[in-house]
Amino acid sequence: MELETIKFELREDGIGILTLNRPEKLNAISFQMEEELHQVLDNLMVNLNCRILIFKGEGRAFSAGTDLQEGLILNSKKKPEGYDKFYYLNLSEPVKRKLYHQWRITDIIKKLRKISQPIIAIIQGVAAGGGFGFAMASDIRIVSKNAKFINSSINIGLTGADMGGSYFLPRLIGRSRASEILLSGRTIDGIEAETIGLAVKLVEEEQLFSSAIEIAEELLNKSPLGLRMTKEAINLSLDAPSLENVIQSENSSIVLSFCSKDVNIAFDSFFQKKKPTFPLK
Repeated sequence: MELETIKFELREDGIGILTLNRPEKLNAISFQMEEELHQVLDNLMVNLNCRILIFKGEGRAFSAGTDLQEGLILNSKKKPEGYDKFYYLNLSEPVKRKLYHQWRITDIIKKLRKISQPIIAIIQGVAAGGGFGFAMASDIRIVSKNAKFINSSINIGLTGADMGGSYFLPRLIGRSRASEILLSGRTIDGIEAETIGLAVKLVEEEQLFSSAIEIAEELLNKSPLGLRMTKEAINLSLDAPSLENVIQSENSSIVLSFCSKDVNIAFDSFFQKKKPTFPLK
């Protein structure tokens, strides 16, 4: 894959590292970055050699959100040179440009949940707008003290419900706290993020990556199929209408995973008092 605005590395142990790579723009989300994220996430849908994904930003920020300079293009009838490849710009009506682009960028949020790899996001500096959305769509968040989560859309005259925020945040921290954050657009720093349960761990900035690796390596000790089915179960339970539905889904997952050879590896390792070594797939 040829990538300009992001980097992707897949280690031999199955840990993937996805990096937003526009540090000079605080990793603002450009049209090109959106397409490259789609490309990588589409690959991860079928790449079973990647078991865990670490999601991070290059430089002093995770992501400042949508590139506002490019956002102005959506409101114009003109199309700058070199932008022909973005299909939503091949329209003269700004409202259609905006809506089709909004569908495209929010599809990234859905793909972050749909890929089977658990996602560990590490946040330093600002995570605003779309960057906040990417962080919320991840499974685990580790933050530094200087992390700054901002629901920025409400601060620039738009609705505060954007990039899945009104779905994720109440489920992560409760409706009352989420409502105050989404409505006010105030900054949540790293300390508060850990306190309210938005982040699982608060560490020094230089320890962010090693902390993520530590968690990822612990997850590698679990069954590949078991991890994937657990993420799927969590996704389904978020919208399940009843406990009965969740229990039925979990029962199916347990029985199916019990039929995997991963169980034999786990049992043998348990009784031999050693860490299991699972295949990537």
